[in-house]
Amino acid sequence: MAVRISEVAKLTGLPISTIRYYEKSGLIPDEYMRRDSNHYRIYESDIVRHLDVVKTCLAVGFSIQDVKSMIAKQGLTREEQTRILRDKIAELEEAQHKLAAAKRSLTDILESSIWCEKGFGKH
Repeated sequence: MAVRISEVAKLTGLPISTIRYYEKSGLIPDEYMRRDSNHYRIYESDIVRHLDVVKTCLAVGFSIQDVKSMIAKQGLTREEQTRILRDKIAELEEAQHKLAAAKRSLTDILESSIWCEKGFGKH
């Protein structure tokens, strides 16, 4: 089943301009898109799943180049992709630990009743 770009935008929650940008950036391989006789973009229905993966990867901090490498036919092996994903998970876990420590520090400050009329942190 083939769908037009407006339908892809609705199904993915992406603006049409972003879909076009992904095409130009190489995040949408040619296998997902063709042109009809009027030169309108026609996408294969599995483009939605593909774009969901792209969105997720970009949202967690992968660069466009990272994602392009992971989806390229001549790109990374399954083992390399697994390693990259595990490395990103470890990176996110480290960021979570740092954020949790920062939250604890701010909570400690809040609970220490440092409020005074002279300003924040002044006695």
